[in-house]
Amino acid sequence: MSENTESNVGKNFITAIIDKDNETGKYEGRVATRFPPEPNGYLHIGHAKSICLNFGLAKDYNGTCNLRFDDTNPVKEDIEYVESIEKDVRWLGFDWEDRLHYSSDYFDQLYAFAVQLIRDGKAYVDSLSADEIREYRGSLKEPGKNSPYRDRTVEENLDLFERMKNGEFADGEHVLRAKIDMAAANVILRDPTLYRIRKARHHRTGDKWCIYPMYDFTHCISDSLERITHSICTLEFENNRALYDWTLETLGAYRPQQIEFARLNLSYTVMSKRRLIQLVEEGHVAGWDDPRMPTISGMRRRGYSPASIRNFCERIGVAKAANMVDFALLEFSVREDLNAHSNRVMGVINPIRLVIENYPEGQVEEFEVQNNPEDESAGTRKVPFSKTLYIERDDFMEDAPKKFFRLSVGREVRLRAAYYVTCNDVIKDENGEVVELRCTYDPETRGGWSNDGRKVKGTIHWVSVDHAVEAEVRLYEHLFIKENPMDNKDGSDFKDHINPDSLEVRTAYLERSLANVEPGFRCQFERIGYFCADPDSTLEKPVFNRTATLRDTWKKIANNQKK
Repeated sequence: MSENTESNVGKNFITAIIDKDNETGKYEGRVATRFPPEPNGYLHIGHAKSICLNFGLAKDYNGTCNLRFDDTNPVKEDIEYVESIEKDVRWLGFDWEDRLHYSSDYFDQLYAFAVQLIRDGKAYVDSLSADEIREYRGSLKEPGKNSPYRDRTVEENLDLFERMKNGEFADGEHVLRAKIDMAAANVILRDPTLYRIRKARHHRTGDKWCIYPMYDFTHCISDSLERITHSICTLEFENNRALYDWTLETLGAYRPQQIEFARLNLSYTVMSKRRLIQLVEEGHVAGWDDPRMPTISGMRRRGYSPASIRNFCERIGVAKAANMVDFALLEFSVREDLNAHSNRVMGVINPIRLVIENYPEGQVEEFEVQNNPEDESAGTRKVPFSKTLYIERDDFMEDAPKKFFRLSVGREVRLRAAYYVTCNDVIKDENGEVVELRCTYDPETRGGWSNDGRKVKGTIHWVSVDHAVEAEVRLYEHLFIKENPMDNKDGSDFKDHINPDSLEVRTAYLERSLANVEPGFRCQFERIGYFCADPDSTLEKPVFNRTATLRDTWKKIANNQKK
């Protein structure tokens, strides 16, 4: 491992394997990894873990990491997915430099390798239907049985395979299968399919091919051709390793080492690409980049920073055994990063009017407010102050208990960076709801401090009504109400657990500094949460997504009192 480079991955069982390989000179000290997504959907947080691992290992060992699209199924692939994947990997902070590859780059070589297997008596064209192939495969308890087409001659197989390539047969009429062992304990080795007919246009090769290699056949050969040393994949491919090794050994090709690690399972989330596609296509979410989605694009739109996702992936580590990671750990990583780097601003999302009765009519002052107490270099900004303000409704309680240090009748609080105010009266509507607070201020407390030494425990934020920017805020919760939506022991479908209250839209009033921020701008609405400007924003009405909440001290006290 590089002595001068801080580890991007940390020590784990994979680095132990690499260290041993380097000690023995297995790959001449090289470390070459790859991130091999299929371009049939958008990347999610589970892919982020793999991205950070593969690119991180390459950096730690002064090696290389390729980005390779395993584009072997034209029916499900789209250039939109290719572009989104490239964008997401770059956004996370990784660069494949000149090492962008596609499995389709190797279609000619893959075909030649398939022909070699046929010539060596290691592959045959099978004419069973898909259902028949499944039936002949047997089960975990029962061995499979040979296809009646398994003993076709080499000449017959070569002829049929070439005719498959030339488009003489319909989809599903024939497949090419490896000839291994229909009684193998590992079902994967029971004559797996290597090629199938797909009369579909490919996004890169057009109509050149009407037969396409299967993922397992393509993946190991692509790794071999790219001289990958350590082929890192998730645990569900553990059984496939036997086929990976068999294919390369039988072909006499260079063989990387496949290593499996546990995929990321995140609470209140589904990580299956197939199910994410269902959520999008059935309209349960607004798209792949919906901020409730676990996709990288959704998390970017919600306001997660690349550093927070990288820190999360580093924090959860790399394990052999599958486990469920609490979503709270991801939010902790997000808060930790945003707390250090996000400007503080004032915004009110559940407003109540506060009128300072003894403040001069028409007067406007500006207060210098620190942008980020965690970062002095962030500087300050000026915020206008006037007679009528908005404050957060939760910052007032008419009959307040002793430990409520915010505003109440007869109590004095500090308006952030401005003045001390005392509430004298409340105005209610016909339903008895408080709609306005009548207060007085102490002019001698400008800046939020008193020269007479009196102590004020509560500080609340505010926005001047005359200078407020009206905005739409979108408050997001978990998309699912069940910790593990895929737990269907009760016969339920994962969509049965969709949270009907996962999105709440409100009108908010923000300080004027937020009037023209660019989409993607992250900030903390003081004492409320972290927010991010959404691409739906307009000059007339900005839109902000809540990235994560802040911990509410009062709610914690109140909840403890109820116990």
